[in-house]
Amino acid sequence: MSEQKDEKPVEKIKQDVQQAVRAKSAPALVRRYRAVFFLTMLALVIGAFAMLTFLVRIMPAFAVDLQVTKTLQLIKFPFFASMMDWISWIGFAPQAVIIAGLIILLIYAFGLQWESVMALFAAVFSAAVNALVKDLVGRPRPNSNSVNVFGTLTSYSFPSGHVMFYLVFFGFIAFLVFSLSKPSLKRTLLMVFLGSLIILVGPSRIYLGQHWASDVLGAYLLGSLTLAAIIQFYRWGKTRFFVHQPVAAAPTQV
Repeated sequence: MSEQKDEKPVEKIKQDVQQAVRAKSAPALVRRYRAVFFLTMLALVIGAFAMLTFLVRIMPAFAVDLQVTKTLQLIKFPFFASMMDWISWIGFAPQAVIIAGLIILLIYAFGLQWESVMALFAAVFSAAVNALVKDLVGRPRPNSNSVNVFGTLTSYSFPSGHVMFYLVFFGFIAFLVFSLSKPSLKRTLLMVFLGSLIILVGPSRIYLGQHWASDVLGAYLLGSLTLAAIIQFYRWGKTRFFVHQPVAAAPTQV
């Protein structure tokens, strides 16, 4: 009897996921408009990142970067400094590895094998892309002579690794939550929480004096491109890999 009771919630989760995916199928014309919009936005983001990277290479310091940092560091709201520090703390090792690992294991425990593999890929791939671009650009971090630096870091500055990790990994988790679960208060709260982390990590990196605003902007742009590529690969592989997993519904259509 106890085994049967334990199986019911799992079966209900599987059915909810399958129904949610089927419900998100869109007519061909709508998918075509969405595809055009997606490609347009993709081109704009690629162009913006390429331009920003070029400017960072020829001008390592921007006056607007210094102004943004000084303005943020003037904020004296109660608990603001603690909140900024906590949000960035999540993205440092070893806690970032532990949190990502637990989330991936939880996804796998729900029977979502392909999703857990792609979540792991999102975490690793975002770090690899960030490290590659950092080495290619070689931009130094802010120093204590110009702004307050709450903890000195020795790696390069552009683009922000924290922002890329939050946007790509937590963004992919948010995508899975939205795509594979039915509308509910829990889903809404989880989406708000993940979105808040992604939005606030940028200001936190600037406030702590460990990145310039242009580092953060570059990470949001590059992270968006990386996340889009991962989602497309996830959809492509959805019906090709782990097709015998407990939940192997058709991918959400663009």
